[in-house]
Amino acid sequence: MKIAFIHNEKKIRTGAHYINDLMFKKLAEEGVKVKNFYPRSKLLDVPVEMKGLQNILFFHSLLEHKNDILKCDLIQGTTYTPLALLPFNIPIVSHFGSTSSGFIKATPRTQHLEPKLRGIWTMLKKAGVINELNIKTRRPLRDIAEIENLVARRSNMAIATSEMVKKDLIGSGISPDKISVVWNSIEDFWFEGSPVEEMAPVGLVYLGRLGGDVFTMKLKGLDRMIYIWNKFKTLPKTSIALTNSKKLAHWIRNVFENHYTYTNLSKEKIKEKLSGKRGQIFINPARYEGFCLSMVESMSQGLIPVSFPVGVAPEIIVDGENGYIVDSIEKMEKVIRLIISDEELRDRLSKNAIKTSRKFQADRMAKKLIKVYEGVISDNKKRKTERNNA
Repeated sequence: MKIAFIHNEKKIRTGAHYINDLMFKKLAEEGVKVKNFYPRSKLLDVPVEMKGLQNILFFHSLLEHKNDILKCDLIQGTTYTPLALLPFNIPIVSHFGSTSSGFIKATPRTQHLEPKLRGIWTMLKKAGVINELNIKTRRPLRDIAEIENLVARRSNMAIATSEMVKKDLIGSGISPDKISVVWNSIEDFWFEGSPVEEMAPVGLVYLGRLGGDVFTMKLKGLDRMIYIWNKFKTLPKTSIALTNSKKLAHWIRNVFENHYTYTNLSKEKIKEKLSGKRGQIFINPARYEGFCLSMVESMSQGLIPVSFPVGVAPEIIVDGENGYIVDSIEKMEKVIRLIISDEELRDRLSKNAIKTSRKFQADRMAKKLIKVYEGVISDNKKRKTERNNA
């Protein structure tokens, strides 16, 4: 089996890029030949309302690799990236770690937030952390959402990384028969060495991407994180954040009491920071996640997840067993107080979180992907035979 993998031009070591690299490595270990292809040239800078179209057209430069790509048995791309290759007679699998339609639906405008959270955004604007309370236009995201839906409909199979992403795709008109749920996984090094036996002192941890614009900051729940940090002023708090906003990084580093901030660390460094925090509480304040790698990474080190019902969280977290699902910031605060008041509960939740994380070993993901690929290739051959015999 020979798979053509489509990537972005630059391998930024975050999110989907980590997953693509991990899939490439593990599929190769299983005997699958994977050939990587990258778009070559960017368009010139365009107005903000055309950014979505710029990203979409960028991947048409893959056509210069058409002959090599068509020698493969199957193409895998991320969401809309195989767009330029849809007309050709080769099976296509589109991998959805999230959906742009999900981003849009989940992220409110500031004026629609409850007052206590709306005030946080006003404060951030006054502090110079953000320049605006809402992004100028959502048109680029809407453009990408429409193209994602087109590619998902035309592909042979869409892979969703969680039931939530599958629900997004079905809501956009994609047939459930064309969607396979395959969880992402975390790198092997997260499972190397057992987490420390003794629990760390009580503390709170945020790990994840915060972005650089007000839309992404809302999407990731920055305001909810700030609310919780302010409710637990005396408790040790750690933020391990990925952001390209120097203003945000400086602000969160200096504004909270008993707070330790690390920005843009490598995955290996992140594990070092988490490895001694067994029994501390990982908060996931996001309004939308397609999967939430950071939660699974934290659980592998014995942190206890308290998460809004996003990504894979509703599929793996059982309240009172390995963490908690919450539906409001008030509930998140209440659950945190419950956990920190009961050492026996904290210990049990932590140990069960570690056990749950083992479901996300990369070998499992590779085997499930191969099963999907084999099914797609087989179905495509059958359709070719039927057409030739018609």
